[in-house]
Amino acid sequence: MKQFLVMDQTLREGMQFQGVVFSYDQRIKILEFQEALGVDICQAGYPSAHPGEAAMVKALADHARRHNFNIKVAGLGRAFLPDAKILVDTGIKDIHFHLHLPSHATVKESEKKLSELIPVIAFVRNARPDAVISLAMLDMGKTPADQFNACIRFLCRNRLADILSLPDTSGIMAPNQVADRIRDAVALAGDMAVSIHCHNDLGMASANSVMGILAGATVLEASVCGMGERNGIGDLYLTSRILTDQNISCRFAWDPIDQVREYYLYVDDIVKQQTGQGLIHAKTPVFGQAAHTHVAGTHAQNLYGAGTTPDFHLNLLCGNHLVKKYLQCHQIKFHPDRIPAITAAVKEMSAQKNRRLTCEEVKKIVGSSD
Repeated sequence: MKQFLVMDQTLREGMQFQGVVFSYDQRIKILEFQEALGVDICQAGYPSAHPGEAAMVKALADHARRHNFNIKVAGLGRAFLPDAKILVDTGIKDIHFHLHLPSHATVKESEKKLSELIPVIAFVRNARPDAVISLAMLDMGKTPADQFNACIRFLCRNRLADILSLPDTSGIMAPNQVADRIRDAVALAGDMAVSIHCHNDLGMASANSVMGILAGATVLEASVCGMGERNGIGDLYLTSRILTDQNISCRFAWDPIDQVREYYLYVDDIVKQQTGQGLIHAKTPVFGQAAHTHVAGTHAQNLYGAGTTPDFHLNLLCGNHLVKKYLQCHQIKFHPDRIPAITAAVKEMSAQKNRRLTCEEVKKIVGSSD
């Protein structure tokens, strides 16, 4: 069975969401959630941003080691020596770099820029022989195919990374476009694992992330509610669930959902405190209230959607079965033979009032039909 690794970027990418900053205690709690849920890699922060950030990443790595966690703690930095030294000094084994290659650069210009990586990677390999190095480069959606392919060949030829992270940085790609790019990358990458990192500017991040794994990537980069820069990245729960539903396995324990929900609500509360607005709203897939609601009659059988605690609302679209479910849910006593009459009365009142009915209005209808 095909497998993929889950890299949770809630801590690092999450701090690019409207300026959220996680405290030490919050980071430890988030790391513990990730360990309990079977996340493979925690991208814990950006050490070169500030000495305090470096100390945070080091503290998380130390905490994971002391408690014999399975999760790997990683840090991200720019692909040049000063950042490499800071990353090595944190004591982490998983060292992630990013390198900006302009999409308008020629193949020769890109290879010249990539050659500057050689002493950086050599330093890390010498300082940490057991290091797992990830390199994020290129904006997949804006990079011409010849440049894209030449850069991957260069990295592979010079053994400059263990993991090649390919981002749709601008968030402009469609799933089929991501799949094509990832297939090409996997074919060229040799021993390098390919990781997928998709932004959500056009609302496609989770779908694009899923397609990236289906096309051959073996590392999934995602976060709680997809929080991240601008409109965020792929959603941790949704992508993992959809992929495992298609028999592509990972360690992330999305089922049963209770612990995932606790993790999501914990992060949501932090964001709400700092920004005044949470990540989870009515239309948030699975975790939002709308996922549980049913209005149209055909949906009353509860065969649709991912919600586990159905919530029924009555308007002129209701049917007999949904009305019955509503009455049972609200513990309103009724005679089964009266359901058609109650349904007709509900439809008529809703049409007259141009809105759904309140529970009190439904109770009056039931009482008057007895």
